Amino acid sequence: MSKTLIRGAKVLGGEPQDVLIDGGTIAEVGTGLSAEGAEVVEAEGKVLLPGLVDLHTHLREPGREDSETVLTGTRAAASGGYTTVFAMANTFPVADTAGVVEQVWRLGKEHGYCDVQPIGAVTVGLDGKKLAELGAMHESAAGVTVFSDDGKCVHDAVIMRRALEYVKAFGGVVAQHAQEPRLTEGAEMNEGVVSAELGLGGWPAVAEESIIARDVLLADHVGSRVHICHLSTAGSVEIVRWAKSRGIAVTAEVTPHHLLLTDELVRSYDPVYKVNPPLRTERDVMALREALADGTIDIVATDHAPHPHEDKDCEWAAAAMGMVGLETALSVVQETMVDTGLLDWAGVADRMSVKPAQIGQAAGQGRPVSAGEPANLTLVDTAYRGLVDPAGFASRSRNTPYEGRELPGRVTHTWLRGKATLVDGKLT
Repeated sequence: MSKTLIRGAKVLGGEPQDVLIDGGTIAEVGTGLSAEGAEVVEAEGKVLLPGLVDLHTHLREPGREDSETVLTGTRAAASGGYTTVFAMANTFPVADTAGVVEQVWRLGKEHGYCDVQPIGAVTVGLDGKKLAELGAMHESAAGVTVFSDDGKCVHDAVIMRRALEYVKAFGGVVAQHAQEPRLTEGAEMNEGVVSAELGLGGWPAVAEESIIARDVLLADHVGSRVHICHLSTAGSVEIVRWAKSRGIAVTAEVTPHHLLLTDELVRSYDPVYKVNPPLRTERDVMALREALADGTIDIVATDHAPHPHEDKDCEWAAAAMGMVGLETALSVVQETMVDTGLLDWAGVADRMSVKPAQIGQAAGQGRPVSAGEPANLTLVDTAYRGLVDPAGFASRSRNTPYEGRELPGRVTHTWLRGKATLVDGKLT
């Protein structure tokens, strides 16, 4: 593999430096580095980050290749600056056995636009009744460390306790989709003023908060780790903050769309805004931003949820829940967190690369931009502003809530172990 010299990049938003990649490794970081024998990438004014890591991606394969495949999903990931994605288990068949998680893992190895780490289901068939083959999935070639029934809540407290106890033995983590099912029957959007005015079934904040409260107490009781998926309410923030103050091993994620969008958008009845958990209020959005800034919320995760056109271009009640997010996540974080002064670029690297890699135990990812480290890198033109055009997405699906919206920042280059997967905004 040839050498690459990234010249004049602002590493983590700091002073301009040169970064020399030799093979799959960062060989040198400094100023005035020699370009002899190297391909030069002029990066003046651009920010260089460690490759992004998404702990919450839906790749849909196997079973829903009309929505996304491992190939198209990893291409979307590389376009968004990601070098690793964790693939959720709600596929068809469900990733609840060693065989299925190995299939997804091998597909990722074959396509290579980013690393793919499968997430194993907590329960068989996501039914919430019987623990899946957690140990076998961990011992498989895929080496699963994160388990989730995402899309459904592990609502039975006994099953959740058993899962937490089981994964503790090998240092795994259970990622909970916090949604008390009885409290959300018939729910279509956030419960509040807007739902009352529109006459749509309300999705109360307490449905999320009650599960989080239960699960941090369970995690404390058994001495295990729990991760909260797509946290969305101000009340949930306070519960996680309390749990961390007690030393409970809880981590939490927020999605880009919950950092920017509110339930007021549902007044349009456009199903592109239908998502689980639902868009919340402005108060919730502000609380989520502050919690991400102060570290109560550990990471940003996309919850990239692709759907075919027919599943979203229909009446609100019949529409599927979810939004694509891999290709716009960094721009939304720049808009909501960096341009508002809540985070600097080093903070973005921490929330979108370092910590998700640590939570998911993604070897070689989320590492410092320094000599001797794997060359998993993302170069961002932070001065760019442009309209979101889903026609140019690498994802197979187009269900973005940002179509036609101006967002800042554009990923220009992505390197996976020194190999360029994105060059000047184009996939290789």
